[in-house]
Amino acid sequence: MNCIIVDDEPLARSEMRSLITEISNIDILGEFSNAPSALDFLKDNDVDLIFLDIEMPMVTGLEFAEMLPKKSLIIFTTAYSQYALKSYELEAVDYLLKPIDPQRLEKAVEKAILYTELLSKDTVKNTVESNTADFLFIKAERRFYKISFSDIKFIEGLKDYVVIHTKQQKLITAMNLKTIHQKISGDTFIRVSKSYVVNMNYIDSFDNHNIYIEDSEIPLGEVYRAEFFTRFAGGLLNSD
Repeated sequence: MNCIIVDDEPLARSEMRSLITEISNIDILGEFSNAPSALDFLKDNDVDLIFLDIEMPMVTGLEFAEMLPKKSLIIFTTAYSQYALKSYELEAVDYLLKPIDPQRLEKAVEKAILYTELLSKDTVKNTVESNTADFLFIKAERRFYKISFSDIKFIEGLKDYVVIHTKQQKLITAMNLKTIHQKISGDTFIRVSKSYVVNMNYIDSFDNHNIYIEDSEIPLGEVYRAEFFTRFAGGLLNSD
């Protein structure tokens, strides 16, 4: 996998470069102090992953992300936590707060590598063929796979696809999140943000902004928060 770093602060770029070079299987193609320069580079170069600061002059990281082609994977890097939810609405792979924790960075890169591999394989041709009250049939490589609802921990929107996270594996299929949500049990699954549907039986903990399922941190969107607290937490007050 290759990447570029986009950040207006020289020290931040230097620190990010040092952290990335400690991770195997990823190469840095370039560093840019602003979004327009990075966009010019992207016109002539294929880039797998973009480490993108948010508060930058001329064009912010969020504005830049909306200009990028669908295939581009983004990890936002910023000192400001208030942009987290918006970053996931833009289908970012991850959102890292400065100062960047090396282990957190490595986990984010591993996630990006996994998604790159999934999107490059024939799994993108997978389709949900049908569903019953208890399971889905996913067609992949000329076979039908039975996916029980009870095995699905959560479903994540990724570009033009969804990633189904089960107890055993991750499956990617060409379908939007709204459509697959309509195909699964309404009593067990709940939409918690623009990019996530979760199985409430797997929720380990939560706060006003995130839901935690094992080692996954899932953002809780503002417009979905009231329904989540009503259905899952019995109307528990969700004050900060």
